[in-house]
Amino acid sequence: MPRPRKPFTPFRCFNSSPEIIRLVVMMYVRFPLSLRNVEDLLFERGIDLCHETVRFWWNRFGPMFAGDIRRQRVSRMKGITHWRWHLDEVYVKINGEMHYLWRAVDHEGEILESFVTRTRDKAAALTFMKKTLKRHGSPEVITTDGLRSYRAAMTELGNADKQEIGRWANNRVENSHLPFRRRERAMLRFRQMKSLQKFASVHASFHNHFNQERHLVSRQEYKLRRSAALAEWQTLMS
Repeated sequence: MPRPRKPFTPFRCFNSSPEIIRLVVMMYVRFPLSLRNVEDLLFERGIDLCHETVRFWWNRFGPMFAGDIRRQRVSRMKGITHWRWHLDEVYVKINGEMHYLWRAVDHEGEILESFVTRTRDKAAALTFMKKTLKRHGSPEVITTDGLRSYRAAMTELGNADKQEIGRWANNRVENSHLPFRRRERAMLRFRQMKSLQKFASVHASFHNHFNQERHLVSRQEYKLRRSAALAEWQTLMS
């Protein structure tokens, strides 16, 4: 009789345990730490790893974990309407050249989409909005800043009547840039557009998973949410 196949696991070719790999990837992506910071913190806990191992593991497993998080969140949030979106873009320098990171955030602070372009014109805004609408459906209101590219793109898509512009109306997405900016400084900026897109997408999924809205809930409720997020994290890719 043929032997039963073992269940697939992405950790099968690695000597380290899945728990250590998850811990390393979470520390590097979630917190504003450098590769060597993670190496030193792990060494204090009796785990001897090279910083290049941290780099390899985050590149190998970061997108896998992020994809698993997205799939689980989509299944839980199925049928829930994102009635208000906030769109914004920030500049990111890559080898001295200006690029733009576009982000879509819903009314609860959930990062819906991250998209990197070389320009900040109508074509870039249109591509970004088409991608977001295809994945998340259509909201009732789209809040933006005064960039005319948004208006031009939304007019072509036929939803210009949904646009809302206000002086402080877009603070939700403006604040969502802060965790990414802290990570950018710790990483000493990016070298390639591809690596920026990869990290921005992975970081967004991690941020959504561990963001427990600490300032809006009681200490007890926050502890329960944090424990649930960590418990779910330990089951990823298992």
